Amino acid sequence: MTGRDRYPDALRAGALLVVVFGHWIATLPRLQEGRLVDTDHLLGIWDAAGAITWLVQVVPLFVFVSAAVSTPGVLQRLEAGVSQRHWWAGRALGLARPTVTYLAVLAGLALVAMFTGGRLLEAFNTSLTIHLWFLLMLLAVQALLPLAVRADRRFGLGAVAGLVVIAAVADLVRADIRTPGDLLTLGARVRDSAPGVGWLNMLVVWLLPQQLGIAWKQGRFAGAHTGALLLLLGAAWLALAIASGYPVAMVGVALAGNNMLPPTLALIGVMWVQVGLVLLCEAPARRFLDRHPVARVVAVLGALGMPLYLWHKLAELPAAWIGEKLGAPIDAGDPGEPGFWLGRLVWIGLCALVVAPVMAAVVGLEMRRRRDVASASGDAAIVAGGLALFAGLGAALALGVVPGALIGLAGVVAASWLLRARNGLPAG
Repeated sequence: MTGRDRYPDALRAGALLVVVFGHWIATLPRLQEGRLVDTDHLLGIWDAAGAITWLVQVVPLFVFVSAAVSTPGVLQRLEAGVSQRHWWAGRALGLARPTVTYLAVLAGLALVAMFTGGRLLEAFNTSLTIHLWFLLMLLAVQALLPLAVRADRRFGLGAVAGLVVIAAVADLVRADIRTPGDLLTLGARVRDSAPGVGWLNMLVVWLLPQQLGIAWKQGRFAGAHTGALLLLLGAAWLALAIASGYPVAMVGVALAGNNMLPPTLALIGVMWVQVGLVLLCEAPARRFLDRHPVARVVAVLGALGMPLYLWHKLAELPAAWIGEKLGAPIDAGDPGEPGFWLGRLVWIGLCALVVAPVMAAVVGLEMRRRRDVASASGDAAIVAGGLALFAGLGAALALGVVPGALIGLAGVVAASWLLRARNGLPAG
């Protein structure tokens, strides 16, 4: 294969589609007398959906592939003795700019809702910002990517093992393990305890797929046989984790348990499974990509990645309004009831129908905007911009559209300005 390596791009595109459709499937509009009154989450009403999250929790895969793609550039800068701060500032600016547009629209909706009541917006208030957690996590682990590359160069797979050990110690301390017999109920003890030292895993567990991605790119493991072993390791890891009492679901929905806030050892099992599948599928996937003209589709999905991730949740709001007006079966009860899955298909169709023109408008806007670059100097501006970006995203995530979007917009606009203030370019 010549030119750009499409396999990592295809993996990221596939992960993006899984996230988008997974979010739409999980959102259950609730209507009374034909009017939207609330939303449920599929995991909150269907216990069996927890096992499905082993497949649809693809954030580790995205981090893994992103690290692999970024590693060569980081290595070049390290060998040239170039500071990495400018690279991270560019990544942060690349996330801040489209997020400004998204939060500006949400802030406008929030202002309208404050004066008109905003019945529909109230039902989706936190749903429209909850996905911003991914941006916070990605910014944090990518800030440490140069350090992770150095760790790989020095320790090889030992760096991966070190992260696993730290994550395990955090869960063991959190669970207050005192005797070997306590290990049999490790998951239950973690589940029933306060997070405490477990918050350390908010960083450590998400650094793990990044470290694995670097090691994969550096050729430290490869091949279908290794993939099969990792897949078996992941399956055994998950079986033991669930048997010890860890929640089944791998997303942060309170009603379905909590392997995400903070991440637990159980989530690492999903990472082994996903990396194993990447290796198992690599050879046939590369042959398929070589023989079929899908490069354009992969490239388009790659270009739409961040806009689609940001805006796909907003599509639920007009989709609910259209569903109301058409009397469509977007509220089809619970799993097992007649018509439930047909109702899910109608809901997904409405969301996809709405997101298409939104994406066209957003992409058109972004293409017309000036392609700014991050500041090549000024550590203070980069640090301040990073802090403002974390604060703005955190406010929107924690507070929802009202008032989070208004507060978050201020933080992200400030970050966008600070990260390129040294270039003398206008904020926007």
